[in-house]
Amino acid sequence: MEIDRKSIGETVSKIEHSVNERWNRGDVDGALEAYADDVTYFDPLTETRLDGKKAVESYFRRFFEGKLNILRNDFLHEQVIVSDHGDMAVITYNLINLILDENGKEKEGTKWNSTQVYKILNGEWRVVHVNWSFTRHPSALQGIMS
Repeated sequence: MEIDRKSIGETVSKIEHSVNERWNRGDVDGALEAYADDVTYFDPLTETRLDGKKAVESYFRRFFEGKLNILRNDFLHEQVIVSDHGDMAVITYNLINLILDENGKEKEGTKWNSTQVYKILNGEWRVVHVNWSFTRHPSALQGIMS
């Protein structure tokens, strides 16, 4: 059977964009609905890997729920790689958050690198691993040089 990589890539991309649109408003449930029960998660604020949706949910509700106000995102260099069997996909992209400055004008906010691993579970695409990192964060660059 021929794998429709284009269709799979479009589906995964659509899910990812939808999750981010909800996240921008502080709605963490969009991400949680996309995550598998055994998802693993990293971001720059986590001390260690978070294992399982319950651990991720606790973290999201504590730090992010209702606290975000991002106007929109720019997705750059988006790529979806689909497994040979068509049951897994990895999406990577750079994300730029756009926010309002103190004068109410749009400006660039945090820049991110994202890797999300999707897998077909019970006939639906679910995220099984998440990794967020800052894009060329000044303190990271400084730390490497010291």
